[in-house]
This record gives sequence, C-alpha cells and structure tokens, in this order.
Amino acid sequence: KFLPSAIKFHYNFTMRDLAAITKGLLLSRPREYTHTGQISRLWYHEATRVFADRLTTELEYNRAKEIAIQVGKRYFEDDPAEVYAEPCLYSNFHAGAEVGTYVNVMDMARLKRKLEEKLEEYNEQYAIMDLVLFETAIMHVTRISRILSFPGGNALLVGVGGSGKQSLSKLSAFICHYDTVQISVTAEYSVNDLKENLREMYKKAGVKPGVPLMFLLTDSQITDEKFLVYINDLLSSGFIPDLFTKEEYDGIFTSLRNIAKAEGIPDNRDSMMNYFINRVRANLHVVLCFSPVGDSFRQRARKFPGIINCTAIDWFQPWPKDALVSVAQKFLEDVQMSGKPETRDNIAYHIAEVHTSVGAVSDEYLKLERRHNYTTPKSFLELIAFYKQLLNTRQEEQVAAINRLDTGLNTLIRTNKDVEELQVF
Repeated sequence: KFLPSAIKFHYNFTMRDLAAITKGLLLSRPREYTHTGQISRLWYHEATRVFADRLTTELEYNRAKEIAIQVGKRYFEDDPAEVYAEPCLYSNFHAGAEVGTYVNVMDMARLKRKLEEKLEEYNEQYAIMDLVLFETAIMHVTRISRILSFPGGNALLVGVGGSGKQSLSKLSAFICHYDTVQISVTAEYSVNDLKENLREMYKKAGVKPGVPLMFLLTDSQITDEKFLVYINDLLSSGFIPDLFTKEEYDGIFTSLRNIAKAEGIPDNRDSMMNYFINRVRANLHVVLCFSPVGDSFRQRARKFPGIINCTAIDWFQPWPKDALVSVAQKFLEDVQMSGKPETRDNIAYHIAEVHTSVGAVSDEYLKLERRHNYTTPKSFLELIAFYKQLLNTRQEEQVAAINRLDTGLNTLIRTNKDVEELQVF
C-alpha cells in the first residue's frame, strides 16, 4: 500500500523516521506527563506526524493511522478510548508552554482563539494576512510549529497553489519567535545573489547571539536549478563549500572564539568550523513550499535527495467542505445582500458544493481520459471573487434600472400635471 512509485516517489521510510518519533517523545516533561497513557498518546501523535503526514491521499492517511492504532493496542496497555481519541493534536503555544514542549490540545476552541490572537498580533507588526483559521489550517499550524521547534528542523510543505503553505508557515514562525526570511527573485537574480543571501543568514544564525530564522522558499522562486545545489547542501550537512572565503571564516571564528571556549570547544579550525555549522543548523530552519503538479517536484527530489531525506514532509490535502464553507462565509461578510439572513450562508454552501462537484468530475475525467484537471484553493477563491464581482455588476444594473424607472415615473407624473393644468385653461 505504501510502496514507492513514480508518483509516490517519497514513500521511502528509513531509520530517520524512527529517530524522529523518538525525538518527539523526548520533548515530554515530567510535570506534564504523569502517567503512561499520556506517553502512549504522544507516541501515537508522533507516529501520525512522521508517517501519515507525508501520504498523498486521505485514504492512505487514515490507513496509516489505523496501523498505528493496531500496533499501539498490541504493545500498550492503556485505555484505547483515551489514547487514540480524535483529534490528536499537540502544541507548544496554546497553553503557555515553553517552546519545544508538547501539550495535548484538549480544547480546540481554546486553541483557535489562541491562534486568532497570534494572527492579530502578526497583522499588527507585518503585512496583513487575511487567513481563515478553520480546523484543517489549525492542524497545519501545529504541525509546522512542531517541526520548527526541533533544533535543525526543516519542513517540506507540498500542496497545490493557494493551499496556505506560505501564510501558515509565516504564522508558525511568528508563534515560535523566529524571523522569516524570503528572497526577492527578479529576472536578474542569480546564484551569486542567492549565495549573498545565504551568507547573511549564516552570519545571523551562527554568529553571536544566534538569531532563530525561518528561510521560506517556494518552487516558483527557483528560477535556476543551481539554486537547489546550495539548498541541498544546507539541508544535508549545513556546510556549503564555497559560501565563505578563508578570510571570512577567520572573522567568524574570531567572533565565536570566546563563546566556543566557554563551551569547551578546542581552538582549532576544524572544531570551530563544526561549532559554527552546528549553530547555524540549530537556528536556521528551511521551509520549502512545493506544488505536486507536473514533473518538476519529482525531478528535483531525484536530483537533490536532501529535499526529501532531510526534511519533515507535510502534504496538504484538498480543503474539506466545512473549510470551504468557512472561507466562503468569511469572504462574503462584506457583501450587501437583501432577503433572509440565511441567504448568505446558503450561498456559501452552494459555492462550496460547486467547487467540490468540479473536483469529483475531475477525478472521473482522470480515470477516463488519463488527464489531470486540478481544482485548487486558489481557484475556489477566484470563484468567490467572480461571484462577488458578478453580484456587484448585477446590483449596479438593478440600481440603474430602478433609477431609470423612478426618473420615468417622475417625468410621467409631471407630464400628467402639466396636461391637467392645460386642460383647465
């Protein structure tokens, strides 16, 4: 079921995945985890994050969770109703916990309120993100923040355009108190420009005091495949051979020498190099936002294995219907509508149904014609925008028609009065 194929080329599971589960379990703290059932539930959560989140279909995702539950019931003696209850979410921010500590989310409403507060804080400091935090989006925020909270945690977010990969990553980085770095790619942007940006990030992350950063990179920003040579080195080992000159490294080592000495690092070049790279890897988190459409993703992963092997994958599934309805209701709030109050909600449900039906027909089209037709969240937002534009046009036409009728009636009334006055004379 979960074997690699040309489409599911990333279905490779290694000892790294088992280590990732163990790394998540080590984030537990005695004061939050007081009995074995809590550890079992944390294990179930970590197994789901490591294995299920990288699967491409909802069916496979659910099957992976079923396998985890079967294994857990075989080896754990805790109450299954408590351990495997859904939704199974852990976060390091909703209950005021320290970053890096998992806390089981017991109240989704409370988590949503906390995220809305964080989003409001973000919008006060940076460019406004008009996000709708439905349940699926909340889950992705907890997953991304989980990855970023690990030292050297890098993420690969895969989903069609408009899924919210970039926006949710920025919100997650803000929650983790990381600075977000993005490159501004233009027609003149070259490999040398990328290296210059990487040098700045390395200095900021590796030289004192060491600022945590999230480097956000989308597939559309990779205008030259040579970019991925440096990204692959960054993900795999952190060491990029020709990034700094010998003199630049000497200056970096001089800045770090006192800190390194205090931590017992030998004062030789190799040890200082390893110390610097380890500081960079601990503070610099790479988040890649890729689309599965076409062959580019598969070809890039084959040529640059660090993209898959050295990242935690979060595959963005299509938005569920309740999420579509929530988004439609949000974007229809400012639309002036007459009639019953429930009309607005009915329109939101109708738009969601139209989008879902197109997706179902696209699946049938793929089976019959072996050709893809993608329905994306971006196309759903465009559908809402088109409806609002069409409604506004029709409303303006109706207002113009009413004004013309009103003008005509007033003219007719005045004419009748003039005729009556003339008849008197």
